[in-house]
Parts: sequence; structure tokens; C-alpha cells
Amino acid sequence: MTQSTESEAAVEAAVDAFADGQPVLIHDFADREGETDIVYPATAVDADAVARLRNDAGGLICVALSDPVSETFGLPFLQELVDHPAAADHELAYDDRSSFSLTVNHRETFTGITDEDRALTISELGGAAAAVESGYDEADFADDFRTPGHVHLLRAAPNGLVDRTGHTELGIALAEAAGQPPAVVVCEMLDDETGRARSPVDAETYADRHGLVYVEGEALLSALGDGS
Repeated sequence: MTQSTESEAAVEAAVDAFADGQPVLIHDFADREGETDIVYPATAVDADAVARLRNDAGGLICVALSDPVSETFGLPFLQELVDHPAAADHELAYDDRSSFSLTVNHRETFTGITDEDRALTISELGGAAAAVESGYDEADFADDFRTPGHVHLLRAAPNGLVDRTGHTELGIALAEAAGQPPAVVVCEMLDDETGRARSPVDAETYADRHGLVYVEGEALLSALGDGS
């Protein structure tokens, strides 16, 4: 099997898994963050999934939303919202800007940080994203969620992978290809021994051990990077 065929097979497996509500491991690019994230469809997240992200990934648990959904909910880029000297000259070594927006809790949570609370917030965010087509809007969002909270929101670039090739956009493109709402959970996989990003080899080994799909960002970009 050629490398191209292997990449196509990995993308197909990733789309199928995501359509089935299963997590997928996505490595972005060696010359970007160089990180592998565990990515879930937001609507498929339960307390067990949050525990896996905490224990097996260890990074920051975030929900990425598409630009149209973010616009409907009135979600800003946090960098543009914060009026503080620390927000000035926000230079990143791997990108032009950060995707961070608000932090939220669902209004039915208690503290918002438990696995059950975060799972509720995340799954309801997925449901809200799906409901946009039915008229769910900023007022509905404010009725259901409060800020600040314990789930970080990420806003995808307006033109998706055409504008930016981060895990935010890769995850949203995968969700679209899989017929899932444009809301995905991303969490970086860290190495317990080094404290750094888990290597692609180790991440792929983890995926194999747990029966999950591992896919390279380059393969997703080639297959899905047409402005989705």
C-alpha cells in the first residue's frame, strides 16, 4: 500500500469513526504545533469521555465551533475582547492568532468542573450548534450557558482550512465530512515523562492499543481542505 493510499484509508476511517461518535487522534503538522489531539464530536461526549481526556490526553479540554455557529452565538475572539496590556502584541510562534473565545458552563451545572458537569456543557454545546439551523440564536445561547466557566470555546477561522490549519479547523472539517454538528472537543496529548507533547509514534501506538483511528493533519487537509 502506498503512502497516499494509506493516507486516504486513514481519512476514510476517521470520517467513519467520527460519524459513529467515536474519538479520533489528529496530529497537526510537525512545523506547526506538532501535537496530537484527541478529538470527539461534542454531542458524543459523556463523563467517561471527559475522564479519558483528563487522564489519557492531559491537555486543555476545549470545544471548537465553526465560524458561522460562533457568529450566530455572538462569540468573540478573546484577544479582541480583552482590554489589557497582556493582550497586546500577542505573537505566537506557530500561528497568526489564537482561536480562544469565551469560557462557559451550562446553566444546569454546579461548579462546572466535574466530569459530569463538563460532559453536560460539552454535549449541550453540540446540541446548540446542531440547533442553529432551526433558529437557535445568541439569546438562546445566553439562556443555556453562562460565562466565565470551565469549558474553553474555540472559534474556527471563517474559511476553515483555507484560512488556518489548526486542530480547531481540522476537527470542524472532519465533523462536516462525518455529518456531525460543527462542534468538536479537542484536547492535546501530553507525555507524562517529559511533560511535552506526546510524539506521533506514541500517539499512534495509543490509538492502536485502544482501537482508535490516528490520522495526520496533512491527510485531512488534502482530503477535506477545500473550504469546508
